[in-house]
Amino acid sequence: MEQNTFATSAYIDNSPETVHDYLCSLENLNDWTLYSRMLEQVDDNTWLGTASGYQHNLYYHVKKIEHPTIKGIEWHCGIEYQKYFQVYPVFLFTPQYIDPNSDESGVYFHWLSFVDPKRRTPMIMEGIETVHTSECRSLKAILERKAGHTSAAVGRYKIDTNTMFVDAPIELGFEYLRDLRNMDDWAHLLRSTGKLNPEGGEFLDEYAQKVTVTLRTHALNKYYLIEQNYFYPEHNFIQRCAVVIIPCSYAFGDPSAQGFILHQITFWPVDHPLKHGKLQLQDFGAESMNIKRLLEAQAGNTQSFAQGMSYRPSNKNTTAALV
Repeated sequence: MEQNTFATSAYIDNSPETVHDYLCSLENLNDWTLYSRMLEQVDDNTWLGTASGYQHNLYYHVKKIEHPTIKGIEWHCGIEYQKYFQVYPVFLFTPQYIDPNSDESGVYFHWLSFVDPKRRTPMIMEGIETVHTSECRSLKAILERKAGHTSAAVGRYKIDTNTMFVDAPIELGFEYLRDLRNMDDWAHLLRSTGKLNPEGGEFLDEYAQKVTVTLRTHALNKYYLIEQNYFYPEHNFIQRCAVVIIPCSYAFGDPSAQGFILHQITFWPVDHPLKHGKLQLQDFGAESMNIKRLLEAQAGNTQSFAQGMSYRPSNKNTTAALV
């Protein structure tokens, strides 16, 4: 897995609108985070506040993610006003996004964090899982308490993710991944059965079961979301994977950072194993390795694949770690 990226998720039994509105208010960070405390409002979407990960006050900025069906925001942080080196995209998936026939209420919260290896301290990377996981539980509790719950609600799904650094221009990656005609090259468990168009086509899976695959693409805040939908008509079953591709220059707040981060968001029922589609996270991970290999070769970066799954900054323009 990519070592500079951390993701945490939770099922929250409150309405998507309520959850989204709560996240949009930076003052609410005072209630559910370990030590992000807003001290002074700077503009409508920005505060100066304390921070748990840095021994330094930070500017906090919030921006909405514009998408027709998925609500989301981004938090940005930085030492200087309007100069943000930390970005935290947040996506809210309804149960009906995962399964159109679901009658489950609530929303699935997914929080994505990037830490620039030039700036990170050992404490930040050693502590981020502990802090963000506990903060996520705090957020869930506050919002479920507002909905009348007295204990943690259990969702029908869990979110699991796979993340990979790809040493290639993001536009090359976007054009490649948005075109279904390339899927035969990188999806080793599927084989096309006829003519494909860029957004849809028919395949057979590893058990020779029919699969209709469709892609939906969206430009977000300087990055892209590619929704992969796998529908098994003979079983009335759909599996979705939301793929975020974000340039390293944006993820790490470093204009010199090359390549992009490929982040696959997958959904798994908690009460039974799947019988169709991808049956384990490694199936998605193997595909992302194939994508990395192929795109880096197209970009002429044939030495990058051997360096592993994680982004490594070049020795140029090295930024000193924050203290």
